[in-house]
Parts: sequence; structure tokens; C-alpha cells
Amino acid sequence: MSIPDQMPDLSNIAQQLDSDNSRDRLRALVSLRDLSPDEAVPLILKVIDDENLQIRSMAVFALGLKHTEDCFPVLARILETENDYGIRADAAGAMGYLQDNRAVEPLLRTFYEDTEWLVRFSAAVSLGNLGDIRAYDALIQALDSDETMLHQAAIAALGEVGDLRCVDQILRFAQSEDWLTRQRLAEALGHLKCEKSLSALNYLVKDPHPQVASAAKFAIERINPN
Repeated sequence: MSIPDQMPDLSNIAQQLDSDNSRDRLRALVSLRDLSPDEAVPLILKVIDDENLQIRSMAVFALGLKHTEDCFPVLARILETENDYGIRADAAGAMGYLQDNRAVEPLLRTFYEDTEWLVRFSAAVSLGNLGDIRAYDALIQALDSDETMLHQAAIAALGEVGDLRCVDQILRFAQSEDWLTRQRLAEALGHLKCEKSLSALNYLVKDPHPQVASAAKFAIERINPN
């Protein structure tokens, strides 16, 4: 008979999180993955403002995966007050996992006001995860950015939002020199069922890059399952 896995000792984890040794705190954070959100979140919050950037980053990301009602206000505070742009980007990314539409407003504010493209990228991805129409104008604006990765995030997010008004706007990337941008376009068009999308996908299915062509083929099958 197999012996069941031993559940993590909550008091032991809490002690490790209070340790002066950053490795102890990191190990404790990793061990939280087997706990329920209600058990994990109070422990994660012990190190949410840790002096060690790696630990803070892991803690912020963990709040997105182990979310409870306590996570949203904490992530919103970090997004607004954190000095390190990497941690702000982590917070923006974690918000997309909450599936809580209260996150739309702080994410939009971050997208418009943050000066770091990585943070704006994470905000755009999360707005796509939330699929809220309120993100439409911001995502359209992102298409005019100088950052290729922001184009990719916005195209993918617009596909998730699903408003057909965006089709004409994103089709300008059908001949982008960046193949990943073309792939994101093909994937997004698969969520935007209309004649223009299908026509563009029939063009992209002949793309010289195999991943673009494959994404276009899959998108066509999604639009026309028969």
C-alpha cells in the first residue's frame, strides 16, 4: 500500500518565511504550491514586501495563482506604489489570473501611465485574459507603440476581447517582418469570426514561417469547423 504524500506543515513554513536566510524563505514559498489558496495566501503575504527581489517576485506571482478575496487589493497597491518595474510587471501579470473584473481599472491606469514598456506589456496581456470590452481603446492604442512585444500582446488581447471592430486595425500586421507578430495575428483572427478574418487567414496559411501557417490553419478550422 502506498504512503500518501505528507502535507506541508503550516507552522514550519511560517517559521521558514520569518527566517533571516533568503534560501529558507524561497524554499518555503515553493512548498506553498500544494496548499489551498485559503491556507497559502496568508503565508504568501508574510513576504510580499520582502527585501529580496526574487522572493517578492515569486510572492506576487503566487498571489495570481492562489487567489482569494485578499489578493486584489494587495496587487493593486503594489501596482500603484512599487518602485521596481519588474515587480510592477509581476503584479500586472498576476492580476490577469484573478479573473476579477475589478482589475480592469488599475490595469488600464497602469497601461496609460506607467513609463516602462514591460509593465505595459504585462497589463495588456492581463487585460486580454480578462476579456473586458473596457480595454478595447487602450489595446488599439498599443498597436501604435514602438515596441514589437507590445504589438503582440495587444493583438492577442484584442482577440480575447472579441470585438470585431479591431479586425481592420490588426490586419496591418499581416505583413509584419516579425513572425511571432504574424502568429499572434493568426491566433487572434481565430477568435474574430468574419469574412475579413477568414480572407486574412487564407493569406497567412501560406506564410513561409511554419508556426504562422500552422496557427492560421488552426484558426480557419476554429472559424469554420466544418
